[in-house]
Amino acid sequence: MRTKKPNRASTSSTPGLARSRACGCAEATRPTGSRYTVFEPIRGATSLKRTPQTDLKLGGVLAFVAGATNAGGFLAVGQYTSHMTGIVSSVADRLVLGQLALAGAGISALLAFLFGAMCTAWLVNWGMRRSLHSAYGLPLMIEAVLLLLFGLFGATMSLMTTVFLPLTVVLLCFIMGLQNAVITKISRAVIRTTHVTGLVTDFGIELGKLLYVNRLPGHPAIRANRERLRVHGLLIGCFFLGGLSGALGFKYVGYVSTVPLAALLLLLVMRPALEDWRSLRAART
Repeated sequence: MRTKKPNRASTSSTPGLARSRACGCAEATRPTGSRYTVFEPIRGATSLKRTPQTDLKLGGVLAFVAGATNAGGFLAVGQYTSHMTGIVSSVADRLVLGQLALAGAGISALLAFLFGAMCTAWLVNWGMRRSLHSAYGLPLMIEAVLLLLFGLFGATMSLMTTVFLPLTVVLLCFIMGLQNAVITKISRAVIRTTHVTGLVTDFGIELGKLLYVNRLPGHPAIRANRERLRVHGLLIGCFFLGGLSGALGFKYVGYVSTVPLAALLLLLVMRPALEDWRSLRAART
């Protein structure tokens, strides 16, 4: 009996398929020579399909941007703009001391942060209703544009101190509210990026569990969530590195140091934005 030889053409027509099956990877489903290879390190960071890995990837980048913006903003205007705890406390202090103008400035900063978070909710829901790939990226596009304008025109505007300082505080608070709401909405409030207080608290809780000695028999052992330790430790580290980068950048190159941050945000959202553009162009033809 003659045995039927395997069809070589069927296997050679997809050269990457057998190799992918052998190694258990998913490269066969990815187009060869993809035009989006430049986006590989941040693939899916702002896409609608979410995983814990993409959430953490986006959270790390945004924590870095927040740290850099916060530190650079402090050197520019002498005030941190990412955490509302200090601003709310300062408003209370100013009211008691009768410093109504400064209290009003604090309230303006608080409202700017609030309005930034509201804008994120509006933009994301608008984009999701229209099935846009860039629904989560829309607020980051606005943040990138604002940081770009701040970097390009900040040096000129700084000459008008009476106008520049309050406007800069309001602008940076709006940016921080915009950004923090993005990752909060994406991760369902698991990840925050613009303030470290909650991150350090959660990190300390898990670290306490990790160092707890389980001596009493008959009781459930206290176990730390090592994944949460890793996540919160990474976010704290990214915020700190961003702070170093922002402070050094503003010290040596000034306001233009925010331009790379804007470019990084645009890189995050460019791939889904291109997909939306291609879909829109295809629908019109």
